[in-house]
Amino acid sequence: MQGLHQFVPTALKSEYLNLLLQVGFDTLDFGSFVSPKAIPQLSDTAEVLANLDLNGTKTKLLAIVANLKGVEAAIKFQEISYLGFPFSISETFQHRNTNSSIAQSLTTVEEMLSRCADKNKQAVVYLSMGFGNPYGDEWNYEIVEKWADILVSKGVEIISLADTTGISTPEKIEEILPKLISRYQHTEIGIHLHSTPAERFEKIEAAYHAGVKRIDSALKGFGGCPMAADNLTGNIATEEVISFLNLKGEDLNLNMEKWKDAMVLSSKIFR
Repeated sequence: MQGLHQFVPTALKSEYLNLLLQVGFDTLDFGSFVSPKAIPQLSDTAEVLANLDLNGTKTKLLAIVANLKGVEAAIKFQEISYLGFPFSISETFQHRNTNSSIAQSLTTVEEMLSRCADKNKQAVVYLSMGFGNPYGDEWNYEIVEKWADILVSKGVEIISLADTTGISTPEKIEEILPKLISRYQHTEIGIHLHSTPAERFEKIEAAYHAGVKRIDSALKGFGGCPMAADNLTGNIATEEVISFLNLKGEDLNLNMEKWKDAMVLSSKIFR
């Protein structure tokens, strides 16, 4: 919802997220503790959290943070299991996204890991611009591996290789992800892709064949990073991930009736 211009009422956000909680996904990225000036849409994250019904759901909550102020706000809530931080290997994008350098962001990650350990939470670090960048910053696999090595050495146990501007290809996914999965056998390696609708399915297929078990997605493929390029590409569509995995015979154990309800309600939000 972060890229929507119209403010989605807190009650509607909560109703929608409560339906998704009943579907039974592993993790729900429900909100962000970021500056309300930067992203007004997410200024009510604490209020939304208070309205969520976590009884009877196996789904764990994830909140995005962009700095230590956000970390301090998020760790106060027992209901939140994961704190997600966007760590970019593009210096340009790190400044655009979190108004900090890569070096400063690494310090933030270290502090976040310490605070998560104190509060029994887990950090998810998005290695953003993981497939290249549109800013002219140097990129190659060795740079990806270098920063992944550093993050793992600091204690990061979940890394999501992120493609914020839709620059990834199936070939790059199948080349890079198996290397990372093999290299960091005690670290969960996921993928966070943005894509045009025409390219979504082939990217999902590539991630699956690369051995990825953690796939970020959004209902109907909505979303995009408002701090990235002007021409946003949406997220990977959850319904297409579900469809693909069903075709592969994977047992997802999801409540598809609640999923259908969420799809219907989403039309009131994403217009």
